[in-house]
Amino acid sequence: MAKKLKATHRIECAQPKLKRRDYESALAELHVELVKLQQWVVHKGVKVCIVFEGRDTAGKGGTIKAITERVSPRVFRVVALPTPTEREKSQMYIQRYIPHLPAAGEVVIFDRSWYNRAGVERVMGFCTEEQAKRFLDAVPSVEKAIIESGVVLLKYWLEVSPKEQTRRLEARINDGRKVWKLSPMDLKSYGHWYDYSRARDDMFAETDTSWAPWFVARSDDKRRARLNIIRHMLDHIPYKELPRETVKLPKRQDPDGYENPSYPMKVIPERQWPTE
Repeated sequence: MAKKLKATHRIECAQPKLKRRDYESALAELHVELVKLQQWVVHKGVKVCIVFEGRDTAGKGGTIKAITERVSPRVFRVVALPTPTEREKSQMYIQRYIPHLPAAGEVVIFDRSWYNRAGVERVMGFCTEEQAKRFLDAVPSVEKAIIESGVVLLKYWLEVSPKEQTRRLEARINDGRKVWKLSPMDLKSYGHWYDYSRARDDMFAETDTSWAPWFVARSDDKRRARLNIIRHMLDHIPYKELPRETVKLPKRQDPDGYENPSYPMKVIPERQWPTE
């Protein structure tokens, strides 16, 4: 029988929120390590799959952006699948995710994943209870097969509190920079807090296995959560720093009679912006 880890849902008290200056300094150091990881993944043909799940506003998108903003999108590939087509709805549920799994030299990050079936689809009635239970029964074996094929699989659940979720959703309503983040599904799911809690608990109980455990990150402090997750990732994906050759810029060629053209270029005006 498959050995499953005992799920624990106790979320400890968070530390004080991290200041921006401290966050940016720590993130810069982690970005250097992520570049080293990228070079190692490409050099050794490593296959990495990272799954991010959590309630709406938990901070998945911001965490993924923090991971990927200093690495190559050709190596760190983000997958966020749209609503399934009618054809995809007729397939085995996990089938449409399989083609997006990493090949050698790739890190694939799922911004929501096959676990949609255990969460939003189950809570909002997009699948039946029988379909959800069949999925929960099957997914540990599928993940074991993925890992046995040589993929490093990491699964992260971002845990946000009810109070902080409310604050973030209100910000999406009132902040013109964030209105695009607010979807009708966010509003519908907001009232189903405890339905989502039960669905999460079932998901952990059935899929928190010894070979593919869930890692929970408290995300009320987005900055601290991002740093914690990136550090955890780096600790759980074996890599080494590759030696670098000394790089020296070559001598730039002589102008050899070249002169700037008199063509009337359309130059963007220099505007006055406030400074500190």
